[in-house]
Amino acid sequence: MHTELLPDVYDLTLQDDGAARYRAFLFDSETPTLVDTGLPGTTDALFEAVDAVGIEPERVIITHGDGDHVGGLEAVVDSYPVRTYVPEVTDVDTELVDERYADGAEIGPFTAVHVPGHTPDHHALIDEANDRAVLGDAVFGADARGLPDGHFVLPPAVFTEDLLAADENLERLLDYEFSAGLVFHGSSVRSDAREKLEAFVEFDGKPE
Repeated sequence: MHTELLPDVYDLTLQDDGAARYRAFLFDSETPTLVDTGLPGTTDALFEAVDAVGIEPERVIITHGDGDHVGGLEAVVDSYPVRTYVPEVTDVDTELVDERYADGAEIGPFTAVHVPGHTPDHHALIDEANDRAVLGDAVFGADARGLPDGHFVLPPAVFTEDLLAADENLERLLDYEFSAGLVFHGSSVRSDAREKLEAFVEFDGKPE
């Protein structure tokens, strides 16, 4: 299933069983870009969604090494003429990687921002020129935790290697300007995302 979430930005929902949702994002740009690849078992859904959009990716960027983000990479590399970008410390078959990237890297319109905590290799991708950011799993949409959508929450502690670091490092994202914040779990925030993220960062009532 696919939804044009923003102009030229497609939310490819690969699996949604009520308890968990897995997705990738496809950007229609000068170099069509797929961000993350889902699980190994969701590649058929990924290919169907890409076909339905009608835009074949030429670049793949991986945000971090969790299986629901990098699991479909081999199948994508086998199916499309893509150039792949993977964080420096992400554990993935080197044959699938064209370029390793780190904090501050420029990949097409995106600036990579290292936001460790959820995982040590986690990066967000900021596209200031188009006023949007792929926040990866640095935050979830609030509705993923049973709260009203349109806001952010931290990922659950059980899925996060260092929850304190995950919280503290969100402040790094506030150095950039963006209105839309795209997340992989829960609903993305399509307006005022930076302001809402700043309010979350500065909220004093979060559990210690």
